Amino acid sequence: MINMDISVTPNYSYIFDFENDFIHQRTRKWMLENWTWVFYYCGIYMLVIFGGQHFMQNRPRFQLRGPLIIWNTLLAMFSIMGAARTAPELIHVLRHYGLFHSVCVPSYIEQDRVCGFWTWLFVLSKLPELGDTIFIVLRRQPLIFLHWYHHITVLIYSWFSYTEYTSSARWFIVMNYCVHSVMYSYYALKAARFNPPRFISMIITSLQLAQMIIGCAINVWANGFLKTHGTSSCHISQRNINLSIAMYSSYFVLFARFFYKAYLAPGGHKSRRMAASLAAQNAVKQSSSPQQASESSKFIGAGEDQAAYLRKAKAQ
Repeated sequence: MINMDISVTPNYSYIFDFENDFIHQRTRKWMLENWTWVFYYCGIYMLVIFGGQHFMQNRPRFQLRGPLIIWNTLLAMFSIMGAARTAPELIHVLRHYGLFHSVCVPSYIEQDRVCGFWTWLFVLSKLPELGDTIFIVLRRQPLIFLHWYHHITVLIYSWFSYTEYTSSARWFIVMNYCVHSVMYSYYALKAARFNPPRFISMIITSLQLAQMIIGCAINVWANGFLKTHGTSSCHISQRNINLSIAMYSSYFVLFARFFYKAYLAPGGHKSRRMAASLAAQNAVKQSSSPQQASESSKFIGAGEDQAAYLRKAKAQ
């Protein structure tokens, strides 16, 4: 039997049994007892990726086209489903309860089993998503700072925030699901040797920048509200706000830096045209050499493959 407070949940047309069986207290108890394991996972991750780079240094690269197609397709499908199951809750709350509730009341976990279940999966998914980097290492592609920095910080922040039931996280989860839906679909198509229009990569970069701006704005608003009405007025800790602002701000700087160099830099039009031509060739060859390989199999916003093309074009 469905037991949800319909006053703060959208009218889901269908609720799966595994969603209705979700009990948030159990997951929170597990996370409170185990979330610090995330630091061990991150340590192992660092050893594997940098040790793997050293191991692969003088060895032939793996193509891994089939596994890469499957990997990106599965992540795209998961993100699309996650977005479809969490976005209605955010929209419903904004329409009927306003911004305050969406930022300060964690009903998306405590009173909505559908959104709560997909929030739990979102948090857990940050661990297997570390597998993105394995493809980079085995394919001998350059590994940039943004890629592994993002993976580690999102994993730690997500697991920590779940222990607190951070109310503003509903925004972050919906935005991440939506952006990843487009991004992983794009990468699945590229891995399958399709050639999506290049403007899509610019759209994805723009979406990621918008995600960072909104994330910072939500945190700034929550911070101001806490200072005005007291810490008990909003279900976010000051420590969480500080961590989140630092994280989103750093992401924005890194993404904005690429966006400027790739699309706005003076005299870059010719280079961008050359880069587009090289990108089209690379989409067919799927990174035939490490120098032309993309620097990240995940972040089109980081512009790793495009940045490599731009540097080569400008050097010529």
